[in-house]
Amino acid sequence: MKAMILAAGRGERMRPLTDHTPKPLLPIAGKPLIVHHLEALRAQGIIEVVINTGHLGEQLLAALGDGQRWGMQIDWSPEPPDALETGGGIFQALPLLGAKPFLVINGDIWTNYPFSQLSTDPPGLAHLVLVNNPPHHPKGDFALAENGKVTEAGAPRWTFSGISVLRPELFVGCEPGRFPLGPLLRRAMTTGQVSGEFYSGEWRDIGTPQRLAELNSE
Repeated sequence: MKAMILAAGRGERMRPLTDHTPKPLLPIAGKPLIVHHLEALRAQGIIEVVINTGHLGEQLLAALGDGQRWGMQIDWSPEPPDALETGGGIFQALPLLGAKPFLVINGDIWTNYPFSQLSTDPPGLAHLVLVNNPPHHPKGDFALAENGKVTEAGAPRWTFSGISVLRPELFVGCEPGRFPLGPLLRRAMTTGQVSGEFYSGEWRDIGTPQRLAELNSE
């Protein structure tokens, strides 16, 4: 299975740290956040990765290159300076990701999730990993039904971790340009095409300098 790491965001909430450094290159325990992702993927046998870039993308390319130092193959999907949002960025990268389901990881999360347990052939158009609601997002995003389907309605509600397996068919009818992923997932939920799982392990949204400092202090 191929993976895509979403790394094109401007990181406005991380300013001033991201004025001169792209968010995925900010250090966690002395190592860029995105390198932690690459090492975790490699450890689970995932070696083909696509990374989209926007703000200061040339720094990411210079830091990671073609991925050979990790025994991986990195393909790059450059975007305009204002980026394409999650949906538009993935849609643009589809030719690099191929016709099979692929793993997507937000570049600004920290987790010890075992990527090898994700199904390479999800039953619907998408499979989402849900986690406990962090203090800054107490109401969560979605519910998880007993049949394993993810829904907008229901309780309890959990937070979407930014880890998913998507089928290219989720993007049928989309046009090139800037658009979010959320509406596509919600549309698929209405027809029962989104499955999910709950993960109770380590997961953090590294969205502000304070959260970054807290994780590094731990």
